[in-house]
Amino acid sequence: MFAEQGTPTLDQLKVLLTVVDAGSFAGAARKLNRATSVISYSIANLEAQLGLTLFDRETTRKPRLTEAGRMVLAEARAVINGIDTLRAKSKGMLQGLESELHIVLDTLLPECRVVDALTSFRQQFPTVALRLYVESLGAVTRLVLDRVATIGVAGPLVSVDGIEKIGVGSVRIVAVAAPGHPLARAKSNAPGAARDHIQLVLTDRSTLTQGRDIGVIGTNTWRLADLSSKHMLLKAGIGWGNMPLPMIEHDLATGKLVELVMPDNIYGDYFMDAIYRTDTPPGPAGSWLIERFRTQVDDLGRIM
Repeated sequence: MFAEQGTPTLDQLKVLLTVVDAGSFAGAARKLNRATSVISYSIANLEAQLGLTLFDRETTRKPRLTEAGRMVLAEARAVINGIDTLRAKSKGMLQGLESELHIVLDTLLPECRVVDALTSFRQQFPTVALRLYVESLGAVTRLVLDRVATIGVAGPLVSVDGIEKIGVGSVRIVAVAAPGHPLARAKSNAPGAARDHIQLVLTDRSTLTQGRDIGVIGTNTWRLADLSSKHMLLKAGIGWGNMPLPMIEHDLATGKLVELVMPDNIYGDYFMDAIYRTDTPPGPAGSWLIERFRTQVDDLGRIM
């Protein structure tokens, strides 16, 4: 039968980490401002409680971890890191900082802006867990209204009572098609020419824009639930459609897509707002993220 194991203390685990980091018992003693004999005693007690030998004391003068010691060290680091995270989160909550933030972003928001904001957010608020949703059109506002997300970045399609809006710029929308498409081969198109061809249209998963078509001029439309599918079909030459310029700049530069000249296509800039419920304003982390999106706007008010 195995002897019943004891329960290591946090102090014992901290001593173990310090010995390894310092490279010796004496070095750990200096770091912790304790006698070397106290360090040795703490390690001996830890070994006794676990029933394992953590350091090889026979073949080397400096403490060297055994295989069991390496395993215990990894677990000890995880425990100490967990305690540090718990303390940081507890301190943050005492100061009003959110423990978790749920956000929803419009699919038309440029990728570089999302990466910039969330990378900076992680550095600024390392203890705040983040849950990200990506939706289109009215579905962004719907998630905020339903309290699934605390804040969102939404387009201009709906105005709803109880929602606060803060402008965060706009994205240029352009009509494009594959180079072999009839609308692309023409240097310019007469009004109504697009109606004879399939228009790829992004659909709203919510009912907030039900009955409203934004930027739809074609009579033959394919409705798509996500922007990546629309992008894929456009490059394949299946129809034409409106796309955010940052997403297709490389395709335009390499000739995979062509910007269409159509006088009856009035789509231009797609204006965006950071939104939240007026009865549930964001905390420090959410407010900081909104401000980050707001300051990404260039001199023209367009999201870069």
